[in-house]
Amino acid sequence: MANNGTNNKPIEYTVETAKAFDDAVSAVEKAATQHGFRVLHTHDIAGTLAEKGFPRDPIKIIEICNARFASEVLQKDVKTALMLPCPITVYVDRGKTYLSTMLPEVIASFYPEAGIENLAAEVQKIVVAIVNQAKG
Repeated sequence: MANNGTNNKPIEYTVETAKAFDDAVSAVEKAATQHGFRVLHTHDIAGTLAEKGFPRDPIKIIEICNARFASEVLQKDVKTALMLPCPITVYVDRGKTYLSTMLPEVIASFYPEAGIENLAAEVQKIVVAIVNQAKG
C-alpha cells in the first residue's frame, strides 16, 4: 500500500487475484452491486491507449457509487465531488492480475473541515470488502 506522504496512512489497497483479467472485472462489478453500489462506468484504459498507439497490458477502472453515501458527503462539502465516485482498478502487471482501490478515508484527509471521517471509514470498509470478495 502506498502512503499519501502527509500522515503515513495508506492511500490505496491492492490485492493480487488468481482470476483472469476479464473474470476479475466481472467479479468487481458483481460484488459492487451486492454491496449496494452501482457501477457508473467501466473505463477500458488499455483499449483507449491502444487506439492512440500506446499498447499496454489490460487495465480497467470501474467507477462505483452508493447514492446515499455520495449525497451525505456532498452535503458536507461539495468539493469532495473531485474525488467521487469510488474507483476500483483491475490491471495486469508482469502477467499477474491485481485489484486496487483508493481508500475513501483519504478523502477525509483532503477535506478535514468537512467532518466526513466516520462516513469515509464506513464506505472504506465496504469498498475493501468489495475488492476482497472480487479477489475470490
